[in-house]
Amino acid sequence: MKTFCRFLTLFVFSFFVSLSYAEEQFIRSVWLSDTHLGVTTAARDLSEAVHDINSMDDIDFVILSGDVTETGKNSELELAKAILDSLKKPYHIIPGNHDTKWSESGCTKFSQLFGSDRFVFEYRGYCFIGLHQGPIMRMGDGHFAPEDLRWLDSVLTNLPNKKQSLIFVTHYPLDPSVDNWYELLDRAKYYNTKVILTGHGHRNRAYNFEGMPGVMGRSSLRDSDSVGGYNIIEIQPDSIFFFERITGKETKSTWHKVSLEQKDYRADTTRYERPDFSVNRKYPDVKVKWTFETDYTIASAPAIWEDYVIIGNSSGMVYALSLKDGTKRWSFKTGKGMYSTPDIADGKVVFGSSDGNIYCINISDGKLFWKLTTQAPVVAAPRIKDGVVFIGSSDGKFRAINLDTGELLWEFIGVGGFVETKPLIYQEKVIFGAWDTFLYALNIKDGSLAWKWSNDRPGVLYSPAACWPVASNNKVFIVAPDRFMTAIDAGTGKTVWRSNLHQVREAIGISADGSSVYARCMTDTLLAFSSSSSTPQLLWSTPCGYGYDIDPSMPMEKDGFVFFGTKNGLVIAVDAQTGAVKWQHRVGVALVNTVAPVDANRVVVSDMDGRVMMIESLL
Repeated sequence: MKTFCRFLTLFVFSFFVSLSYAEEQFIRSVWLSDTHLGVTTAARDLSEAVHDINSMDDIDFVILSGDVTETGKNSELELAKAILDSLKKPYHIIPGNHDTKWSESGCTKFSQLFGSDRFVFEYRGYCFIGLHQGPIMRMGDGHFAPEDLRWLDSVLTNLPNKKQSLIFVTHYPLDPSVDNWYELLDRAKYYNTKVILTGHGHRNRAYNFEGMPGVMGRSSLRDSDSVGGYNIIEIQPDSIFFFERITGKETKSTWHKVSLEQKDYRADTTRYERPDFSVNRKYPDVKVKWTFETDYTIASAPAIWEDYVIIGNSSGMVYALSLKDGTKRWSFKTGKGMYSTPDIADGKVVFGSSDGNIYCINISDGKLFWKLTTQAPVVAAPRIKDGVVFIGSSDGKFRAINLDTGELLWEFIGVGGFVETKPLIYQEKVIFGAWDTFLYALNIKDGSLAWKWSNDRPGVLYSPAACWPVASNNKVFIVAPDRFMTAIDAGTGKTVWRSNLHQVREAIGISADGSSVYARCMTDTLLAFSSSSSTPQLLWSTPCGYGYDIDPSMPMEKDGFVFFGTKNGLVIAVDAQTGAVKWQHRVGVALVNTVAPVDANRVVVSDMDGRVMMIESLL
C-alpha cells in the first residue's frame, strides 16, 4: 500500500510538473511585417490589426519585422508609433529598407521614437533577437552593419545559458539578397537557434537558410483584398506553428510548422555560394595599398585635398587620414551619424550631420571654424564655389553660406522633400534634386527659383534625388529610379531628350573636358554618351560584368580613366576614350560609395563596412 501511495504521489507530482512545463513553454504571439505606413490603406490596415489583436486575451507580445513605413518620413514613423502604442501587449520592432534608405532624419528618428532599431528580450525560456540589414541611406543589397554585428556578439556572449533557445528576427531573408548574410548565419549555427523570421517579401513562405529553418511573414497590407492580415505564432514544447490571421475575420489553419528538435546546423552541407574574390587574381598588379577601419557604417564618399582624405561615418565621427599611408591625422565628433560627403576649399572642410548642423573645420588640425544649426538633420553633400557653401537639408531649405564666416547668405524655402545629393554649379545656377520628384535650379546670387523640372512620375521614390547632376553644352544630365536618362536645357529647364533604352538608375558622371557623359546601367554595363547631341547619342558601351547593381556610385573620371564602385565591393577602372576595362578589384562584399580618384593609378574608396582604402594599380 505504501508503495502504491508513493507511486501515486510521484505520478501526480510528475503530471503537474509536466503540465507546468508545458504551460511555461507555450507562447502565443503576433507577427506583423511590412506595414508600409504612407501607402493608401496602410494606416487603416495597421489600425484594424491592432484593434483585432487587442480583442485577444491570449497574446503574449507582438513582433514587427521591418518596413514600418513607405519612405521613412518622420510623419510616417510618428503615425506608426501612435497606432502601435495603442496595443495592449508589448511590441518589439525593427526597421526595414524602406525605413532606412529614404530616411530624412539620417536614420535617427526610428530609434528616437521606438528606443532602438534592434531588440533582445527573453520570454519563457526563449531569447528573441531582432536586428535589421538596412541598407543605410543608400540603395543596394541588405547589409549587417559592423556596429550591429558587434552588438549581436555582445548579446550572444552574455547569454546566461549557451544552450538557450534563440529566435532571430530580421527584415531581409538570410540569403544573397544580403551582401553579408553569412555573418548572422555563421553565428546562429553555433547556438541553439530554432528559427529565423523575416519580412520583405510580403507573403508567407518557408525557407531553408543553409539548413536552418526560416520563415517569411506576410505584409499587413490588404492589397487587393477587403482587409489586411498578419501571422499568429504558437510555440509549443515540440514545434512552432504559424497561422495566418485575416484581420477581424478568421484565423486559418496551420500553414507551416518548425520542429524544435535540437540540431547541429554546422554539419549541414546546404550552403549558398560565398563571395568570390577570384577577379583579383586576374589583375595581380592592382593592390590595396592601405586600409583604415572606422568600425561603423560609411555611406558617404571620401574627399581629398592635398595629402588629406576626409571621411565620416554613422557614429558621427569625421576622420582626416594621410593620403600617403592612411594613418589618422585627427578626428572630429558630431552629435549623430554623418552621411554627408564633405567638400574642401581653402583648407576648410564642410559637411552636414544628422545632428542638424552644418560644420566647417580646419583641415590641418580638425578644429571648428563655425557651425550653422538647421531645423532638421543634414544628410546632403555640400558644394563649395568661390568662397560660398551650397548645401541642402531635410528641413525644406537649401542654403548658401559664407565659407569663411558661416554667415547665411540666402536660403530657398520651397523644397518639398529632403536633399541628399551634391549640388551642381552651372551657368550661375545651383542645381539639385530632392525626394519630392523635382530637380531644382536656383539663381546662384540670391537663391531665387530659376526653374524646376519633374519627370511627371507621381511617386517620390522615382525622384532624381540620389544622383549628382552633371552638365555640359547647355544641358543638365540626370538619371533616376524611373530608369530614364534625361538631358535638360540648363537655361529653361525644358526637356531636351529622355531615354529608358538602357535601364539606368542613379549613377552618372562626366568627362574632364565635358564631351562625354557616363551612366551606369542596372546590369553589367557602363555607357558613354555625347554631351553635345540633341538626342541620346551613344559613344561606347562596355560590359563590365558586375551583375545586377543599383548602387548610386557615380562614375568619376581622372587622367583619362573612369572609376566606379558597385554594391558588392567591386571597384572598376575603364579607359575614358574607348570604354575598355583597365582593371577590376574586389575590396570586400559591401556597397562601395562614390570613389575619389587621385590620378590614373590611384583611387580612394569607402564602403558600408566602415573602411577607407587606397587602391593602387601598377598596370
